[in-house]
Amino acid sequence: MRAGSQLNATMGEISTIRQPLNGAAFDVVVIGGGVNGVAIARECARAGARTLVLEQNDFASGTTSRATRIIHGGLRYLEHGELGLVRESLRERERLLRERPHLVRPLRFVLAMRGEQHHGLLRSGMAIRAGLWLYARLGGRSSDPSAAGIRELEAALDQGARWSTFSYDDGQCEFPERLVAEWLTEAVEAGAVARNHTRLLEVERRNGRVAGVRARDLRSGAEFSVSTGWVVNATGPWVDGVLTSAGVVHEKPLIGGVRGSHIVLRRRCCTANAAVYSEAADGRPVFVIPWNGMTLVGTTEVPDRGDPEQVRPAAEEIAYLLKTYNALFPARAASNGEVAYAFAGIRPLPFVDDLEPSSITRRHLLYGHELDGAAGMISVVGGKLTTAGKVGRECARALKLPVGEPESVMVAAPPANGIEVTLRQWARQVAMVAGIGEASAAAIAAWHGRCALHIARMAGRDERLRKPLCAHSEHLVAEAAHAIAREHAMTAADVLLRRVPVALGGCWSEECGRTAVQRIAAAMGRSEARRELELENLERERSAFLITRPDAESRPTAATLTR
Repeated sequence: MRAGSQLNATMGEISTIRQPLNGAAFDVVVIGGGVNGVAIARECARAGARTLVLEQNDFASGTTSRATRIIHGGLRYLEHGELGLVRESLRERERLLRERPHLVRPLRFVLAMRGEQHHGLLRSGMAIRAGLWLYARLGGRSSDPSAAGIRELEAALDQGARWSTFSYDDGQCEFPERLVAEWLTEAVEAGAVARNHTRLLEVERRNGRVAGVRARDLRSGAEFSVSTGWVVNATGPWVDGVLTSAGVVHEKPLIGGVRGSHIVLRRRCCTANAAVYSEAADGRPVFVIPWNGMTLVGTTEVPDRGDPEQVRPAAEEIAYLLKTYNALFPARAASNGEVAYAFAGIRPLPFVDDLEPSSITRRHLLYGHELDGAAGMISVVGGKLTTAGKVGRECARALKLPVGEPESVMVAAPPANGIEVTLRQWARQVAMVAGIGEASAAAIAAWHGRCALHIARMAGRDERLRKPLCAHSEHLVAEAAHAIAREHAMTAADVLLRRVPVALGGCWSEECGRTAVQRIAAAMGRSEARRELELENLERERSAFLITRPDAESRPTAATLTR
């Protein structure tokens, strides 16, 4: 059989058939396939537990894909006295910088304080310098205020304002969707079973303890039941909804949802080497970050108890973020038409009565349900992208699994230029193996790291896999094939929004979507009817996620944007 035919047969089987689970036994069932849920599944599987992770949509399709995409210790937490959380976050930041250098990169920030305002972080220069010194010491780093990008960014700020600027180092994960895909692959390699597009129907209990779960595969419609001694509810803003559907009654909500909205400007903000952390006119912190060849501006904090599935940025949030950006950079002011899109997510913060969102802790909590008649069930409340690995380890230990804390080595990670050299070396290997251009090879290396060579070998065997996904992209159909074969992508949306997220680009259009879906279908041997259905689903999911008409009110809201 030719390599291409063999590939078609393999891909068709993987993308349409999943092994039945009915009657299977697991030690742990994790509900929720965001960054926390996948981190927990990975730790449990590595510790030898038979683990199942269920996700009702796709892995990383919820809060994980709607974050500000920074890996940071949290300067705000210093102000609130959460020194332990800052230390923990910085350790996790350094670990990610070392373990995932192709996905998590160092990023320098300019902390810009305007005039004599005294909101939030705007304190005396001496207090800020002391805080940044402590932040650097806790993170094992020292910042270079003369580094490339810092001075250029400072010069671009509103010169009519009296700025005090300070620089510090943190990190960025441009595509946490890719981080989740890699962790999920490692969980499965360790023995976990992963099911996306699978909805929890019931948590079965006997004598006040978890006994199993019943779920439905949304692709096939088939229901199945499995037995288990532990259920972890890691569904983020859906935590309370899962408890309700499971029949677990708790006297008050665990989650106090806060909507965070972002806008993405088509332009690159000043420099690719640095970002701005400042405060809006009302004192709320705001980030302006180079992202995906564009500029990401966020975020807002609006209490939101609505359905997380339907979360959308309100028109006034979009206007607020654009106004804040233009106040920082009036000489480079952006119009509404330059907003490529806006998006929003619900932060699953702990429910607290009568507290402003900014005052609620970002520390994660593990809540056991013994007193609710569901011993063996744990709900994960709060947390953030940076500390997901820590959540995974703590949760596995709460399940009595032998998971230790990895050694902390607080030594500065390799500089960004060192990482770039490594990626260029990988790219040269990829280009030679696959017979593709170095630009495509570099794009594959940047998103897939060491797996890039496997993708290159796939591309080298079939001309269809060497085609770009669309005319504007260096990413190839081979990456989509890899996502289907190795990363549990089931649909075109799974591939193009999360595993190979080219559909997040500013130049993406309906024509790009049609081209990408056609080329993937041709390589996979899929029918025209399936191709059209995949395209329709892709456009529907993308338009539900990304608001591309920011001048139109996207969701009515009674909440104000003031604290």
